[in-house]
Amino acid sequence: MSDNLLPPNERRQTDSDGHDILQPLYVGIITVTSTRDIQNDPGGDKAEELVDNQNGVVTRREVVQDDVAEIQKTVKSLARSEYVDCVVTTGGTGVTVDDVTPEACSRLFERDIPGFGELFRQISYEEIGHRAMASRATAGIVINTPVFCLPGSKGAVQTGMSKLILPEAPHLAGLASSHQIE
Repeated sequence: MSDNLLPPNERRQTDSDGHDILQPLYVGIITVTSTRDIQNDPGGDKAEELVDNQNGVVTRREVVQDDVAEIQKTVKSLARSEYVDCVVTTGGTGVTVDDVTPEACSRLFERDIPGFGELFRQISYEEIGHRAMASRATAGIVINTPVFCLPGSKGAVQTGMSKLILPEAPHLAGLASSHQIE
């Protein structure tokens, strides 16, 4: 992690509409997979590229197995960090028996963000048709940190990150942590 990172209170701003935001946005990326590693992670690479393109900072990047306990441990670790404003998971949101990311993360959610999954599937339907119904993309707040669970494909990551997460995460992170202002 870079020594140049600033704590949230030094990055707290308001946007043009007067909304509380964290800028630049610090993002933790978790790839959930049983077949890939950090050197072969197209979904995670795409997420990092998109964060970088929006002048955000990827402060942590992890690869974990399709295991509820391991996913939960990693999500909680990132959510506790003052240098992670939002967590994005890629992978494990389908309907196979080992796709457990939604279950693992939903059990941690203090508050759900149901609109994320609804909008993700709507946009995906416009892009890929009826197969979008198989996505179990979801989001919620864990330890005052927005957590977004995306499918692992580059296309799904592109859609979720560019159309939903990156435009709104600075505001959601600002809202979720606003009670922590000193």
